[in-house]
Amino acid sequence: MAKVMVMDHPLIQHKIGIMRRTDTGSKEFRTLVSEVAMLECYEATRDLELSDVEIETPICKTTVKELKGKKLAVVPILRAGLGMVEGMLEMIPAAKVGHIGLYRDPVTAEPVEYYCKLPADCANREVFVVDPMLATGGSAVAALQMLKDKGVKSIRFMCIIAAPEGVKRLQAEHPDVDIYIGALDERLNEKKYIVPGLGDAGDRIFGTK
Repeated sequence: MAKVMVMDHPLIQHKIGIMRRTDTGSKEFRTLVSEVAMLECYEATRDLELSDVEIETPICKTTVKELKGKKLAVVPILRAGLGMVEGMLEMIPAAKVGHIGLYRDPVTAEPVEYYCKLPADCANREVFVVDPMLATGGSAVAALQMLKDKGVKSIRFMCIIAAPEGVKRLQAEHPDVDIYIGALDERLNEKKYIVPGLGDAGDRIFGTK
C-alpha cells in the first residue's frame, strides 16, 4: 500500500488556517494556495533519488548531488488544480506541465473527461497530480486512471485539504499512488463538501460563484 502523508509543518497549517476563513479574498487565497503547494512539494520530493556528478567550483573540482533518473511533470486537475502549479514550478522549474479536465455528470455524479493534454514523454516522468480538494475522490481516481492508461507508471497525488472518504477511495482504487495532504478534515456533508473545509476552491481561486 502506498503511503499517505498528512503535513504537520507549522507554516502549512498556518496558511491553511487563513485559507479557511470566509473573509480571505481571492487574491490572498490564490497566493496561499501557491505557497502551500510549494511547501508540500518540498515534502513530496523528499525521497527523489540523487546521483553523484563531478563539477568545477571557482576553487576546485568536486562531487555534488543532482536529481537522478526520471524527469518530473506536474498535472493539475482543471480548474482548481491550476492554482497549485506556480508553487510547484517554483520548487521544480524544469518540470513540464500537463492538464486534465473533468466535470461531474449531473445525473450519475461521476467524472467525465473533457480535456487531456500531457507532455509527449509523460510516461517516462515522475508525475505529480495536483488538486486543492480531495472530497469524494471521483475526479482524482479518474485522473490517475487516465494517466495510467497513457502509460504513466510513477504518480504522486497532492492536495491541500482531504476528506477521509476521498482518501479511502483513492487508496482502494490506486494503492500504488502516494498521497500528500495539507490537512485531513472530518468528513463530507450531504452535498459532498468537505467539513470544515474552505468552500469551493475553484470559486475562491478565480473569484467566481
